[in-house]
Amino acid sequence: MYRVMLVDDEPIIVEGLSRSIPWEKWNCKVVAAAHNGLEGRKIIETYRPDIVFMDICMPEMDGLAMIAAIHSQFPDLEVCVLTGYRDFEYAKEAIRLGVTRFLLKPSDMGELEEAIETMCGNLKKKGIRGEEQEPAREKTEGESEELSQSGDSGSFIVKNALAYIEENYTRKLTLGEVAEKTYVSQWHLSKLLNRHAGQSFSDILNHVRIEHAKELLRDPSLRIGEISEQVGFLDLAHFSRVFKKQEGVTANEYRNKI
Repeated sequence: MYRVMLVDDEPIIVEGLSRSIPWEKWNCKVVAAAHNGLEGRKIIETYRPDIVFMDICMPEMDGLAMIAAIHSQFPDLEVCVLTGYRDFEYAKEAIRLGVTRFLLKPSDMGELEEAIETMCGNLKKKGIRGEEQEPAREKTEGESEELSQSGDSGSFIVKNALAYIEENYTRKLTLGEVAEKTYVSQWHLSKLLNRHAGQSFSDILNHVRIEHAKELLRDPSLRIGEISEQVGFLDLAHFSRVFKKQEGVTANEYRNKI
């Protein structure tokens, strides 16, 4: 059977979808539900459903980021957005990122059944039969994830990750935190950064910090140690090593040059 998951912050919607649709007609079964984005991501990783019906306006969730993460990590997963958010450009972007159907609430039974029919048809074309099984065990980082062949979702995730790094480079920032904000695993984000940006997370973070340090070096009233702290380095020696590696000269030499 095809495994279906419902993600909506309104329990009445989840209950209604679960009970009113004759899932068995398409050899489907609702196996799990979630009521916010973070919970939804964790349950998707655990249950590995074939089909997901989800809202995009929920607590703790950026709808487009969630869609991109789902499609990037699980490219065969069929997603139907069911939402009250009426924005054509948003819908167009969601479809570009991998959504099969974008339905507005309230949707009638005909629209829902057509969406299910289409998604099940897509799964069959991919050779996915949908077998009855217990919830998947938690995978170790990178054990079974594959990078999506579509570049749209991956590029979207990397763009959001780079923006988050740019906004938070001045404090202690980890790959895990950025991965959490982009709804993917650390392993997956690391692979995407290498593929789309050609650098590791630490190299990207250091580059951003050094670029901002170069701007601060134009102010002669600031000491090198102060600049190091302001751009997020906890250790002056580490800042000095990274600066010279990136620029080929020390911070003092760079300041004198400019």
